[in-house]
Parts: sequence; structure tokens; C-alpha cells
Amino acid sequence: MAVPRSKVSRMKRGFRRSADALKAPTYTTDKKSGELRRPHHIDMKSGTYRGMQVLEPKAD
Repeated sequence: MAVPRSKVSRMKRGFRRSADALKAPTYTTDKKSGELRRPHHIDMKSGTYRGMQVLEPKAD
């Protein structure tokens, strides 16, 4: 039978269980394209970030 080497402290147990409280990612509606995107991420449809063109727009 497996026996732990030492007792797991409340802090270490809490670190392990903290992943249970993770939330679903949030999305915002882009002002120009109206598409959903993650905050602080590039809008993949238009290729813009904070009003600047950083990528080529995605062709449909």
C-alpha cells in the first residue's frame, strides 16, 4: 500500500485545489467588427490591435 512520505500542509493542498476555481475565459465584443474576442488580444478577423493594423485581415 502506498504511504505518503510526509503530511501535505494546508497551503500546499490549497495550491493544488486552486485550479478547481478557474473560471471560463471572458470575451468582449469588438467595436468595429462586432466579433467576439479576448481582451488584450488581436482581433483575428480584421487583424487589428488597439486601433493599429498588425496582421493581414483574414480572408473568408
